[in-house]
Amino acid sequence: MSSLSVSASGAAADAIEQHVPDLVRDAVASRLFAQDAGLWGPEAEPEAGERLSWVGLARSSRPLVGEIAALRDALAQQGLDHVVLCGMGGSSLAPEVICATAGRPLVVLDSSDPDYVRRAISDDLEHTVVVVSSKSGSTVETDSQRRAYEQAFTDAGIDPAERIVVVTDPGSPLDQEARAKGYRVVNADPDVGGRYSALTAFGLVPSGLAGVDVAALLDEAESVADLLAADDDANPALRLGAAMGGTTPLRDKLVLVEDGSGIHGFADWAEQLIAESTGKDGTGVLPVVVESDDAPELAWAAPDVLVARLVATDDDTRPEGDAVRIGGTLGAQLLLWEAATAVAGRLLGINPFDQPDVESAKQAARGLLEQGAREASPAAYVDGAVEVRSLGGDWLPTGSGSSAPAARTVSDAVEALLGQVGERGYVAVMAYLDRLGDAELADCRSALAARTQRPTTFGWGPRFLHSTGQFHKGGPAVGVYVQITSAPREDLAVPGRDFTFGQFIAAQAGGDAQVLADHGRPVLQLHLTDHDAGLAQVLAALRSGDHG
Repeated sequence: MSSLSVSASGAAADAIEQHVPDLVRDAVASRLFAQDAGLWGPEAEPEAGERLSWVGLARSSRPLVGEIAALRDALAQQGLDHVVLCGMGGSSLAPEVICATAGRPLVVLDSSDPDYVRRAISDDLEHTVVVVSSKSGSTVETDSQRRAYEQAFTDAGIDPAERIVVVTDPGSPLDQEARAKGYRVVNADPDVGGRYSALTAFGLVPSGLAGVDVAALLDEAESVADLLAADDDANPALRLGAAMGGTTPLRDKLVLVEDGSGIHGFADWAEQLIAESTGKDGTGVLPVVVESDDAPELAWAAPDVLVARLVATDDDTRPEGDAVRIGGTLGAQLLLWEAATAVAGRLLGINPFDQPDVESAKQAARGLLEQGAREASPAAYVDGAVEVRSLGGDWLPTGSGSSAPAARTVSDAVEALLGQVGERGYVAVMAYLDRLGDAELADCRSALAARTQRPTTFGWGPRFLHSTGQFHKGGPAVGVYVQITSAPREDLAVPGRDFTFGQFIAAQAGGDAQVLADHGRPVLQLHLTDHDAGLAQVLAALRSGDHG
């Protein structure tokens, strides 16, 4: 049997005491699991009505177990045991945490960076099976990745139909195209949104092909379904949802720290669920994924910060400070956090199932691609191997019309940007680079948090666009943004398209920055003209300083 625990202290406990009785009185839990689309108001009702099947997936996904096992056996007989997943957002993050926790290898290709894509394709192609996951079938990143693999297989004398498994909604453009090509297709439940899809075919197919016991995962979720559907003060989803969305005033930075849960990468999955679901209409909860218990955010108290500790199932340690402690098995926690996020959405007064600003960034990126080869706007200045640009206001002193000394270095620009962080602000680093090859860059997150004494997020582009990218644009206008881009070491064509991966990721970065600036958010763009030298410069500038 699976178990769940949610314990709270400080502001989190106060929010639970304040809101859970009302949530019980309004039968929110039972109505949620009965798929009552009216829980979030009349404006959200049409979309919510098409997005609530996730509450029953522990049972409705059971037929997939045998289908996945048969497919895995058939592929194993062909010697295909190197599983690659092409997907974005919830389509990739759920399988990533499921496989990491089970200790099963899975290559997740959720980038447009040409160096990253090339590395994935060149790795053991002879034994590779590719799962292409896209709900709509029109996601440009996933379509481009699929095309690259089709070309690679064809060039190697391999029939792509023998190696590609497609997961998509029934009747989507990808569904129709894949069936016409003779690909294996597994349809997902169309009444589930991407970030709530962990227990659909999107989460289960790649995980099962990689060797995970997906039946056990469903068992864990099913064992807590009735608990989460109960209109009871002890309901963990009501308690966690109240802590997330019901503090007064709202503690809208939720620091996620791994504290012995044994679940690997869960915070990254929860980050996209919470940020994309709640960050809109000028409100929301920003998840802040930290590296360890030594993270700066855990060393100082702040009136807008709540700490969520992911602990072992049998951990009964009492929380301290403004914090909530959550324990449970993976399948149980997946369902818990989905239900709690839906509850938090009700308390925040938003629709937890749309993502309006994700689409705006996609449109901006498409617009830049359609313009063809785009010349970047002139740099404010160049420092060594880094071009420096500022968007979203006149916050960077340039020496013309400003009383402040003109900025001349990368460090000057970083200092000017950090000077825009208010008392309830946050810093976001957005790196449109190779998240394996450039992994050391992520170390700057904790350094910036210590430097500013403000919550700091780090996201790899375009991966984060389906996660914190929604909050950045739709949430409170209190963030400052560092965007890092680079020319690829070697570009890579997208077969059948008139753009390359390098042009595509540049358009994604440009579109992201454009929409942020249009929303009045200050953005510092740092473009590496020489990758290695520029990266060293940027790292030094982000890590330096003791400015408080």
